[in-house]
Amino acid sequence: MKSLFAAFALTGVAMLSTGTAMAQDAAKGEAVFKKCMACHRVGPDAKNLVGPILNGVVGRTAGKVEGYKYSDINHNAGEAGLAWTEDNIVKYLADPQGFLKGYLTEKGKADKAVGATKMAFKLPNEQERKDVVAFLKTK
Repeated sequence: MKSLFAAFALTGVAMLSTGTAMAQDAAKGEAVFKKCMACHRVGPDAKNLVGPILNGVVGRTAGKVEGYKYSDINHNAGEAGLAWTEDNIVKYLADPQGFLKGYLTEKGKADKAVGATKMAFKLPNEQERKDVVAFLKTK
């Protein structure tokens, strides 16, 4: 009986450590965000560059930053209702073009999946994407 209890306890510890390993880390996300700073800014003095400012991006509708000229595909995704949820940002950062085309196709608007997004950068590491989202949530 004691060995059965020990096995359950070890399983619980293993499950907790796995969950912690996948947790979002805003400090790590800030470090990863440095890769994004070639095109994006955050903070009170942020200005649009090649990409829009990302203040308040989590929860915002796609294609809706004042004074920024979005690509047709990004604008169309916003018009189709794309909101930058945490999950959508994580998926988008893996493959921006593929994500937008997929979103518009799922919404029955494949004819609006035209042109290319200005964001050619891809962030393949899922944990880094989650950490960036954690950082962006603080802005």
